[in-house]
Amino acid sequence: MARQASGSAAHMPSLPLPRADGIATVAMAGPACRFLFRGAVEATEAAGAIFGVALPNEPCQARRRDSRAALWLGPDEWLLLAPPGQAQSLIASIAEKLAGIPHALVEISDRNQGLLLDGPGSEDVLSAGCPLDLDIASFPVDACTRTLFGKAEIVLWRTSPQSFRLEVARSFLPYVIGLLDLAVRDAATMARR
Repeated sequence: MARQASGSAAHMPSLPLPRADGIATVAMAGPACRFLFRGAVEATEAAGAIFGVALPNEPCQARRRDSRAALWLGPDEWLLLAPPGQAQSLIASIAEKLAGIPHALVEISDRNQGLLLDGPGSEDVLSAGCPLDLDIASFPVDACTRTLFGKAEIVLWRTSPQSFRLEVARSFLPYVIGLLDLAVRDAATMARR
């Protein structure tokens, strides 16, 4: 039985967040319920109907509706994001709807912390530690994927032309924020030249 998770960063140490006006800013995402969902087509269609967002079947795509999002992580795996306080009701609803249909739903609300990166230099900042081509033509709005930032595995989601959400394991949060800080400072230095 899953427990009600706070999805809160209240127990996280206070970390200074990188900011360079006109380049990029980093902020903590608000609390969220997070789930990993796995299943075949029948399960994903039923789960999407309950969740309120159809789970994308296109590789590396996210779908969102209101304050919920479903991010494709693999052929049968999705990251589901919902507002805090909804974990138990979602777990119960999905379990009831999918009774007898093979699937897995694991709550990971307290495992990760979301970071929001915004600004015209956000692609450059991420490129300092991420091997992907993040140009908007290659990684458009609502593209998402598992990738590396430095040596930390993250889930990266482009939420607007100059904004990204990074889902980071809490144990790697200081490391990722430190790398983002270096990248933001480097981008600011380059912009002044």
